[in-house]
Amino acid sequence: MNQSGLKRALLVLEYLTGHPDGAGLTELCEELALPKSIGHRLLALLIESGYAVQHSQSGRYGLTLKLTMLGLRYYVRTGLDDLAQPILDQLAKETGELARLAVVEGERLVWVAKAQGARSGLRYDPNLDHDTGHDVVLHATATGKAWLATLPEAQAFRIVAVTELHTPPHFGPNAASTLAQFKQMLKATRIAGFGVALEEGEPGTAAVAVAVTDTPGSGAGVTVGTLSLAGPLLRFGEDRRSFFAARLSKAADELGGIWPLRNHRGMTSTRSAAPIITVQTQPGKAHAPSPAPAL
Repeated sequence: MNQSGLKRALLVLEYLTGHPDGAGLTELCEELALPKSIGHRLLALLIESGYAVQHSQSGRYGLTLKLTMLGLRYYVRTGLDDLAQPILDQLAKETGELARLAVVEGERLVWVAKAQGARSGLRYDPNLDHDTGHDVVLHATATGKAWLATLPEAQAFRIVAVTELHTPPHFGPNAASTLAQFKQMLKATRIAGFGVALEEGEPGTAAVAVAVTDTPGSGAGVTVGTLSLAGPLLRFGEDRRSFFAARLSKAADELGGIWPLRNHRGMTSTRSAAPIITVQTQPGKAHAPSPAPAL
C-alpha cells in the first residue's frame, strides 16, 4: 500500500471509531470523499486484517476490538494508568469533584483518565461524546487554556486558529466565539496562573485546570499534560477556585516528578516557553504552582 492508500485507510479507521453502530459504504465514502471502489477495497483490507467487520444483516461496516486492544495494551505498558490514577483518585476524594488528566499529543490534548469525587447530589460526569479518548476542545475548556498558556502566544493562537473555534452544540454559552475573545481569556489565564472555564464546556458547569510539567533531568520545563477539576457551577466560587488551583498544582508537581512517558517526550509533549508563575490562594499571598494540570 502506498502512502496515499495508507492515509486513506487510517481515515476510514478514524471514521469508524465515531460510528459504534456501524456505517454504510455510501455514507462513509461521501463523508471521506472517496470513490466507492476505493472505499470498498480499503474496507475489505481492514476486514482481512481483523480490524473491521461487515454485519451480515445490515451490510454496515464496523470496527472489531482489535484496535481497542492494541491501544489498551500500549496504554498499560506506558505505566501512566498505574501512576496517574491514584493521584486522580486522591484529588477527587479531597475535592468531591470530577478530576481528569489530559495528555499532550503533538498540538492536541487528549483526555486519558478521570476519577469522580461526587458521591451524591449534583455531579458533573460528561458523556462519551467529549470524554476519555477524545480530543479536548482547546478554546472552550479550562484544560485547553491552561496548556495553551504555557506556549508562546503566536503558537497558541495558531493552534486555536486551525480549529476555527468549532464548538460542539452541547457546550455552554460562555465559550469564546472569536480569536479576539480567546486572546483575552488566554491573557487572564496567564495572569491567574491557572485555567478557568465558567459555563464553557457545558451549561451550569465550571472547571479549573493547570499544566503538568515533566520536571526531572534535562527535560525540565516540558509541558506534558494537564490536570483539572470540574463540577456544578454553584460549587466553583472564586475562593473555591483558588483552593482547587492550589491543590491541582500540588498534584501536578507530584505527577510531573514521576512522569512515565518521559521516554516518549518527542511524540507527546510541547516545550513550555512561558511557564505559569503563581497561583493566588489568598489576597496578598501567592505560591509558585508546580507545572499545572488542566481540565
